[in-house]
Amino acid sequence: MADFSLNVRDEGDVVIIETNGYLNNVGGEKVSEACYEKMESGKKLFLINLENSKVVNSIGVSILIEIIEKLQDVDGKLGYYNLAPIVEKTFNIMGLTKYSTVFY
Repeated sequence: MADFSLNVRDEGDVVIIETNGYLNNVGGEKVSEACYEKMESGKKLFLINLENSKVVNSIGVSILIEIIEKLQDVDGKLGYYNLAPIVEKTFNIMGLTKYSTVFY
C-alpha cells in the first residue's frame, strides 16, 4: 500500500484534514498529531476528507475514537465526508457515528 499523507488547512473555525492512503496505525497517528497540534492552538472543529482513503482498519478507528474523546473534553466536534461505502459501514458498526458526524 502506498505511503500515507495528509493536507491540513484552516477554513474559518474548521480544520480540514484531507487524507491520502490507508488509514491504519501510521495514518491514524498522523491524523491525531495534526488534530492535537491544532487543538493546542484552540481549534475545536475538525472535518476529515476521506475521499482518498478507501480503507480504514480497526487501529485507525481506535485512533479516531481517541481524537473524539479528546475533543469531547473541550466541547469539540469531529466530522467526515467523502467516505467509501465500506468505510461508512465500518464507522456505523463500530459506533463512531454516535459521537461524530458523516456529511454527505
